[in-house]
Order: sequence, then C-alpha cells, then structure tokens
Amino acid sequence: MSLKDWGLALLVVLAWGVNFVVIKWGLDELPPLLLGALRFMLVAFPAVLFIKAPNLPIKWLLAYGITISFGQFALLFSAMHLGMPAGLASLVLQAQMLFTMIFAFMFLGERWKLPQVVSLIVAAAGLILLATQTPASKMTFIGFTLTIAAAASWGMGNIINRKIGQLGNVNLMGLVVWSALIPPIPFLLLSYAVEGPELILSSLQNIGLKSIASVFYLAAIATIFGYSTWAHLLKQYPASQVAPLTLLVPVIGLVVAWLVLDETLSMIQVVGILLIMGGLLINVFGHQVMRRLV
Repeated sequence: MSLKDWGLALLVVLAWGVNFVVIKWGLDELPPLLLGALRFMLVAFPAVLFIKAPNLPIKWLLAYGITISFGQFALLFSAMHLGMPAGLASLVLQAQMLFTMIFAFMFLGERWKLPQVVSLIVAAAGLILLATQTPASKMTFIGFTLTIAAAASWGMGNIINRKIGQLGNVNLMGLVVWSALIPPIPFLLLSYAVEGPELILSSLQNIGLKSIASVFYLAAIATIFGYSTWAHLLKQYPASQVAPLTLLVPVIGLVVAWLVLDETLSMIQVVGILLIMGGLLINVFGHQVMRRLV
C-alpha cells in the first residue's frame, strides 16, 4: 500500500473511531431510524445535483445502498439505542473483518491460510466471551446481537465493493452519494412504522444544535469522506488486506468513549477485547510471522 493510501486509511480510521460517540450524541435527541434517514438524506442532497452518477448497473447500486448504508446503520443505531455502549460498539462492529473473510471465501473464492483461521477462532472466542459474560448493566444482549448483525451487513458490503471495483472505472464519490438515495426510503418507512409519526414530528420540531452537528458529521465526514475513501482502498487492494486496517477504529472508539462519555470496562470485557484485538492482529501480521519462522 502506498504512503498516500496509508494516510487516507488512517484518516478514515480516526473519523470512524470518533463516529461512535457522535452517534451516541445524535441518539440523545433523535430516534435511531429517523437519525439514519436524516444522515443519508444529507449525504444525497444536494450532492446528487453536482456529482455524476456512477456508471454501473442499478442492481449493484441497490446492493451497496442496502448493505453498507441501510443494513449496517439501521442495525447499529438501533443497537446503540437499545443499550450497546459506544466504545464496545466500535469494537464489536469490527467483526466485519471476520464476515468479510467468510464472505470472500464463499463468494469470491479467496482461500484462507492458517493465520486467518486462527484469527477467526481467537476473535470469535472474544466475541462469545463479551456476549455471554458481560453484565446487563454494561451491555444489553439485544444491543450486542444487533451490532453483530450490523458487522455482517458491512462485511457483505465489502464484498459488493470488490465486485463493483471489478466492473471498471467507477466514480467512487458518485457511488457513495447516489447510493445514499436508497436508504432514506426504508429508514423512513420503518421509522414511521416503529417509532411513530408523533415521535418523528416532535423530534424534528425540537431538534437541537448537538443533533444537527451529529447528523452533519455522520453525513459529511463518516459517510461521504469515509466510505468513498474506503471504496477506493477496496478497489485498489484485496479485501483481506484492507479490512484489517480498521484495527485502530475500536482503539480510538474506546478511548474517546472513555474520555467523553465516561464509559468504563469490567475485567471480563477487557479479556474479551484482548482476544478480539489479538485475532485482528493475527490476521494482519500472521503471514509475516509465519514466513520468518519457516
């Protein structure tokens, strides 16, 4: 990976690490599905008036919008609304790396080597420990489950990104912006059905500066910048190489949540986190270690 792309990757990691605290701030005043709808409406408008649509079949635009945008964030926002702490959400969501590896094997024919198998086992053990041993006062099970589902949706989105990258010279900014036209529809329909018109109306009438700033950050920084850059990296490099670069996201997320939201961890959670981080590290550096040992 070039030095420039390393720099872009680190900026995305920083933006996505801070992102979880910003989501928590947004959820203080807005229900989760409405927050998702506002996020992607701001991503799409007015940008679609100035950015050319990507040259790709509509099925791939729909697939990207449903997985990366709607599926991931409908599940993640709902998880955090239902008791998933911001710091732990930033960690558990990195299970997307495991799902990316699994889906790449299933749909792209990418073969696993020993370090990848070990990383899956170690990280999965950490996720199971977090799910089964964390007290309800620290994390709700429904919040954890929805975050895992969000990670699976992101992982599938990474595979779709790879397929889109194989179609040719796709306008990546156009992909992010024009695909953002898709999620507001299911977000608004679900918000109306689940959250109700009264809550939607009262939330919009009483929206504060913190919520407005949160929506702007989620749209401009985390989505337009973050995902267009991520799509560029996935187009240039294998999914198994790019996905592990999110290793630093939970580190930033946990530290920022501790500093800003005063979130703390139990010893069981620390052990689970170490296992997950260990699994990610094995996936990133396992091949180099094996080559030196052999």
